[in-house]
Amino acid sequence: MNHKKAFWGLALAGAVSLFFIFTWQGLTFNYNFENFFQESDPDLDFYREYREKFENDNDYLLIALGNAPDIFDSLFLEQSLQLKKQIRELEAVQEVASLMDLDEPLIGPFGVRFRPLMDWSTSEDLKKTAQRLSADDWWKGSLMDTKSNYLLLVVKNQQLISKEEGDRLFGDIKELLQQSGIGDYKVAGKIKAQGTFVSLLQEEFAFFFLLAIILVLLLLWVLYRIWWAVVLPLVIILVGIFWTLSFLLLTGGELDVMLVMQPPILMVIGLSGLVHLLNHYQGLIRKGLPKEEAVSQVFEELTFPIFLTASTTALGFISLYFTDVYSLKWFGLYTGLGVLFMFVSLMSLLPLALYTFSPLGASQKQIWANRWENLLGILYEWILANKKGITVLFIGTSLLAGYFMSQVKTNGYILDSLPDDHPLMEDFRFFDENFSGSKPLEIYLEVGSEVPDMFDYRVLEEMNELEAFIKTNYQTDHVLSPLILIKSINKAKNGGNPKAFRLPSELAYQSMDRLRDQFIKERDLGVWTEDLKSGRMSARMADLGSFKGQQLHQNLASFVEKNIDRELLRVRLTGTSFLIDKSHAQVTNKVFEGLGFAFLLVAFIVGLLYKSWRIAFLVLLPNIVPLVWIGGAMYWFGIDFKLSTSIVFAIAFGIAVDDSIHFMSNLRLQMTQGNVLEKAMRLTFMTTGKAIILTTFILSSGFLVLVLSDLEIPWFTGFLVSLSLFFALLADLFWLPVLLLPLKKLLNAKVIGPIPEKQKQQR
Repeated sequence: MNHKKAFWGLALAGAVSLFFIFTWQGLTFNYNFENFFQESDPDLDFYREYREKFENDNDYLLIALGNAPDIFDSLFLEQSLQLKKQIRELEAVQEVASLMDLDEPLIGPFGVRFRPLMDWSTSEDLKKTAQRLSADDWWKGSLMDTKSNYLLLVVKNQQLISKEEGDRLFGDIKELLQQSGIGDYKVAGKIKAQGTFVSLLQEEFAFFFLLAIILVLLLLWVLYRIWWAVVLPLVIILVGIFWTLSFLLLTGGELDVMLVMQPPILMVIGLSGLVHLLNHYQGLIRKGLPKEEAVSQVFEELTFPIFLTASTTALGFISLYFTDVYSLKWFGLYTGLGVLFMFVSLMSLLPLALYTFSPLGASQKQIWANRWENLLGILYEWILANKKGITVLFIGTSLLAGYFMSQVKTNGYILDSLPDDHPLMEDFRFFDENFSGSKPLEIYLEVGSEVPDMFDYRVLEEMNELEAFIKTNYQTDHVLSPLILIKSINKAKNGGNPKAFRLPSELAYQSMDRLRDQFIKERDLGVWTEDLKSGRMSARMADLGSFKGQQLHQNLASFVEKNIDRELLRVRLTGTSFLIDKSHAQVTNKVFEGLGFAFLLVAFIVGLLYKSWRIAFLVLLPNIVPLVWIGGAMYWFGIDFKLSTSIVFAIAFGIAVDDSIHFMSNLRLQMTQGNVLEKAMRLTFMTTGKAIILTTFILSSGFLVLVLSDLEIPWFTGFLVSLSLFFALLADLFWLPVLLLPLKKLLNAKVIGPIPEKQKQQR
């Protein structure tokens, strides 16, 4: 690397920066719930077909209006009805369901008549309404809570509403609620959650970006205490981040709950590379090399190793592309590319800075350099004296951690990213406890080949048995299905008696033919198709987590297999809740599959470097340690595998393997200079060991910043990656030398080649 090449590097960086400045499109933030589904999942394809027939199962907003001592108060009901009408008039609202304007049929000698479910015209009418609804279990937990303290409005908004339209709609509804005169209300639903998440993302992006800048400045000042060695590295890092964000936006990407972590991650990764270069440069200056020669030697010796570490780090992130989850795929791909952008920024801007400004390596730093050498020398001697014990300790601890890791369950929740005390979490818990839940449950129904339509009595019997199991299995009281129509007719024929809200006998059902056909035409409940060949069961349940959810789904599958006649009725679980429960388990498996691919590529790189697969295998062993130990730590800390924790393994491997690459690259450099393994290992431990400790401290500090997040994904990433980097440091400093020393003959032969007998005697 000479002055001319350094100027060309600056020109390259300037051209790239100008391109991205002119194509800059501004930051956009998004939180799309469906970005966490498995894209290639056939169940997702089926759900997309399902919602074409019926509706998207989470395009609703739940509004619980409270009144003390109960909802049966005429003034409260008038206010609630007025609010309902105002909400219904909003442009993006399709329907608002509530008890206030529903009616129920009554069948008498003179035909069918309808009475309102709620009548508060007079105090006597209101009293009768209270008595009737309090005695009817169908409405409890569905459109009113069991204690009659809250009245529920179910607002169905425009299907697949965009983030911007959803924000406007929720803002309008919130304003109407504040103006309604009703002081006690709870709200939960997609458009509220989506807006809340995006606001949090914007706040967190600004907070972490600023905090990461402060951290980088502080660490650089502590390490170098020269203005240019503080300011210019920060500029280089910011340029790399700017390129990454610009490329993301240029290719249609948006910042989501994953990508909001990207700037602080790229900052600490870029800083790690800078420290390796600056420390090596500082060491050469202290040895008395002229500045120009030191700069040239630094980039001659470290460009390839840093490219390797950037590649392996990028590979760790890109392995997330194998998850097939949209949000994780693009986080992995864009962050992996961001690491490579950071490498280009570093190599194009730093050389000219080193040529231009006064050299590092002031004399007052020599005391600390000597202390480092003394401490590392003592540590290395201890390692040599305890090789067997170190190997036994690492293998034993890894086996124990692996056992505990196998006990960690996969479990995630719909609102995993939010802290438990967040107001949005409290609102969703309220609906879980008082209104059968806030999590949608959807089951597709299709008639078998033996029956004409959904309203064949044999099908209804199967449906009735299935509904009873769903209520018990999922602990939900309100299941909407084609059965509702038949039960309502039976209730109507029995004077509105709530006990008659059930499937009638076959004989009684046969007398309903005319009424049934009339009601099918006039009262479309959205739970059957026009040809009556398929339908749905729709309910809400509490969010019990994906681990419990998967158990409940398996219970349902087992029940259907044993008790439902496929010739009469075919049943298939679907819906967003089912897909997200499934994604938590699938992502964990896919992350480890991607890691396996990353391991093979890293082994290939090290194998090429040393022309030995045996060496490549031994180098990978210390990089398995932090992953297994992290799994064991998750068990002890009570952390589950889920979308937000599985990604940690890919990130940790990509970054942790850098230490091994730096160690092996420096070892190879020392050996190519004629040093046999023992001497080369000691020199590598004394030089690269210091760099590994410093970069681990820097990287861990950077990731620990993320534990200040209010969102779960950044918090887990910060805590677990920092822990894994510490484990990786222990493995590379203590175990890697122990693994390599027995390969003396192989390494000497691969790197140095045959040594003349006379030279051996001299050494």
